[in-house]
Amino acid sequence: MTEVARRPRVSRGWSRPRGGSRKSSTAPRPWLAALPPVVLLALVFLYPLALVVQQSFQPDTGGTSLQPYSDVLGSEAFREALWTTVWLAVGATVGCLVLGFVLALIIAFVPFPGARSVARFIDVFLSFPSFLITLALLFIYGTVGMANGLWTDVTGAADGPFRFLTTPWGVLLAEVTYFTPFVVRPLLAAFSQLDTAQLEVAAGLGARPARIIRTVILPEALPALAAGGSLVLVLCLNEFGIVLFTGAKGVTTLPMLVYSKAILESDYPGACVVAVVNVLISVGLYGLYRVVSRRAGA
Repeated sequence: MTEVARRPRVSRGWSRPRGGSRKSSTAPRPWLAALPPVVLLALVFLYPLALVVQQSFQPDTGGTSLQPYSDVLGSEAFREALWTTVWLAVGATVGCLVLGFVLALIIAFVPFPGARSVARFIDVFLSFPSFLITLALLFIYGTVGMANGLWTDVTGAADGPFRFLTTPWGVLLAEVTYFTPFVVRPLLAAFSQLDTAQLEVAAGLGARPARIIRTVILPEALPALAAGGSLVLVLCLNEFGIVLFTGAKGVTTLPMLVYSKAILESDYPGACVVAVVNVLISVGLYGLYRVVSRRAGA
């Protein structure tokens, strides 16, 4: 018994530490796990972007200079495209905020059959391509669309009165139609978190619906409105399909100017300059959107 008690314990090469399992020395390091996606991102996105920036400093005459920037930024076409892009984006954002707020109020607080189905359809609507909405508007309000056809059938006129789709107002209507759900979705999420007891107390104190909206609902919706509006503004600045499919004459935005210089004029340095400016504006607004979304909890 004494020999058995004094026999040393045979070590098996490892022992489990108290309080948890032992980390393997062969576990991959965090930077090694992050290396493949970073390399893939660099090859797919950063490298082409670097080529665009490099091309913007290389005029057709050769060498490296700021001549493409001075030519493009000093041109009347660029200033008009920049102004058109800004006012269309701001106008569409304002329209989306107003229309989206009204629609979200109706869906969230006005009981009607199919409210949940409408909310789910908005989620599906977000996946639609922008040109599909533009084609739908062309079928309705185009030169040979349903509205003009009905007008000519009723009045016997040769042409219908609806010709606004080929104007800047048609582009604005298409953008408001397409991007409004991007405002409705965060508003519905914000309204779902609203304490209905506040609405009941306000109504019990005799407040009218307009005052309830102004004093109770609107303050709670401001962060969601800011987040949705920032996103819509960024998307409208880079929208290409809607402007192209409406065929609006005289409506040249920055993305359309890139297309025109690269494809129609073969001015690749000039196209790259416009693209770089557009990217800088978009990145700046996207940074603003992230800040607003973080504060709104979106």
